[in-house]
Amino acid sequence: MAEVLIIGAGSWGTAVGVLLAGAGNRVSLYERLPDYAAELAKTRVNRIFLPGIAFPAGLDATNELNDLTRFDWCISAVPTRFVRGEFSSIAARYPAELPLVSLSKGIEQETVKFPTQILAEVTPAKHLLCLSGPSHAEEVARGLPAVVVSAGDESRAQALAELVSTPSFRVYYSTDLAGVELSGAAKNVVAIAAGIVDGLQLGDNAKAALIARGLAEIVRLGVAMGANERTFSGLSGIGDLYTTCASSHGRNLKFGRRIGAGEKPEEIIASMEMVVEGYNTARALRELSRQKGIEMPICEEVCNVIYDNADPREAVTRLMTRSLKAE
Repeated sequence: MAEVLIIGAGSWGTAVGVLLAGAGNRVSLYERLPDYAAELAKTRVNRIFLPGIAFPAGLDATNELNDLTRFDWCISAVPTRFVRGEFSSIAARYPAELPLVSLSKGIEQETVKFPTQILAEVTPAKHLLCLSGPSHAEEVARGLPAVVVSAGDESRAQALAELVSTPSFRVYYSTDLAGVELSGAAKNVVAIAAGIVDGLQLGDNAKAALIARGLAEIVRLGVAMGANERTFSGLSGIGDLYTTCASSHGRNLKFGRRIGAGEKPEEIIASMEMVVEGYNTARALRELSRQKGIEMPICEEVCNVIYDNADPREAVTRLMTRSLKAE
């Protein structure tokens, strides 16, 4: 049995807490808002982010982060844009040997850094990992089968896989932290584009092409970053990309569909309770690709649409009329 701290009581943090506690671990789920933390502790259900899933014995909500030395693992389930602030506030008392696992899938806009890079900057943690792959919180919490990947140094990535794996949740491990984090971030931007294609009712052929070319963009950037090309054909690559572009659970896909149907991006964002990571990631991904000298036309057009209110149908036309080239 392990003592695990999860910082961030959103849907994914809660689902992983349910998974770990159900496997016999002791889990503290940190919620920064005192009133909501008290509600979670009392009702033992995450009414807003994971309704209908009762907390198992061993999972307790808290609003206190006083003694971090008692934990064997710390898991960050904080949206990427809040990672720096959340962990800066506890950095002074964070034990250097406490392994820190990121569940976040994004890139910080201001610095173009990935979640584990941010955590390396603001905390003394020596052991940084991530857990990623095709895994919607709603399905994981219900015990439906899922297979994901842990990434970091090999021994700890394997230890994390052993911690999290259950009969319904299988974890492979990888040492390609850069490739796994890039895949998790970039697929949300491609999913917005896939949603726009759906909203415009352009058909399955167009969506399939969009996903394939979106993956090609991710691979090009990943190779330029020094990632292992094989990562992108695995769970955190094509696996997560497919799920995000196909599943009705996906926030980024829903966001894109509403844009394609004629709604304004800023109005959609204001109406959604959950974070649309792709909205915050697209600009940073574009900047990273420009820094590396990598063409990412789909990412560029997503940025044009969601930040500059470009017409979605015209964006598709620009993609379709680019100069012809070998695949």
